[in-house]
Amino acid sequence: KVIWTVLVTILGCASSLPVGDDSLCTAEELAKYKIIFTGKWSQIAFPKQYPLYRPPAQWSSLLGVTHSSDYSMWKKNEYASNGVRDFAEKGEAWVLMKEIEEAGEKIQSVHGIFSAPAISSGTGQTSTELEVHPRHPLVSFVVRIVPSPDWFVGIDSLNLCEGDHWTEEISVDLFPYDAGTDSGFTFSSPNFATIPQDTVTEITCSSPNHPANSFYYPKLKILPPIAQVTMLKMKKSQLGLSAPFINLPAKSNEIIDSVS
Repeated sequence: KVIWTVLVTILGCASSLPVGDDSLCTAEELAKYKIIFTGKWSQIAFPKQYPLYRPPAQWSSLLGVTHSSDYSMWKKNEYASNGVRDFAEKGEAWVLMKEIEEAGEKIQSVHGIFSAPAISSGTGQTSTELEVHPRHPLVSFVVRIVPSPDWFVGIDSLNLCEGDHWTEEISVDLFPYDAGTDSGFTFSSPNFATIPQDTVTEITCSSPNHPANSFYYPKLKILPPIAQVTMLKMKKSQLGLSAPFINLPAKSNEIIDSVS
C-alpha cells in the first residue's frame, strides 16, 4: 500500500509538468473513460489445446497507463522491457510499475496508471476507469494470457484525442502477442528462455509456422479476436459515480472449417 501511494503521488506530480510535444490534442479539459475488457477465448473459438485445468484458460489482471508519445509500454517488433517480460511470463507487475514510475519521474511522460481485476475464465468481462490529459492522450495496457509461455494481449499508444475533442467511444479487437522472451510453443510449455531475446511479435494462425503452436490453424486466413476492449467517455454527471457494467453485444467468434 505504501509503494502504491508513493507511485500515485509521483505520477500525480508528473502530470502537472510540461512534457514532449503532443500538440495535435487541443482539448481543453481532462477526460475520464470507462474501459471494458472482454475475453473471447472460448473452446469453440480456439479448440486446439484449449486449457481446461492446471490452470484452465483465464486472464491476468489488466495493467495500463495514460501517457504522452515520450513513453512506450510495449511496441510490436521491438524488444520487451524487463517489466513487460515479467508480466507476460509470470503476471508479476512490480518491475513494470517501477518502469512506469521512473518514466513519470524522468521525462514526465506519464499521467496515470490504472488496473482491472483478473478474469477467472477465458470468456468474461472486467472493467475500470482511467483519466487522460491533453498532454497525455495515449492509452496502453497489457493483459497476460494464462496459461502461456509469454503471451499477452494489449494496446500500444491508442490516442483518445481527436483535435479539440475526446473520442466518445471506441472498440478494438485484440489478438495474441509473443513477448519474445520464452520459446514455448504451447499454452503449457515449460519455461525455456529465448536467448538472445527476440522482439514482440503478433501470433497468427500461421506464425509461428509449426503444427505444435497452440494458435496454429492452417485452415484459417486470420485468427478470430481472442479479446476486445471498449472505451466509453464518461459524462460529467457520471464523474465520481460508479459507472454501470456494460453488457456488450456478443459477436460470432466461431471457427468455420470451410474457410481456406
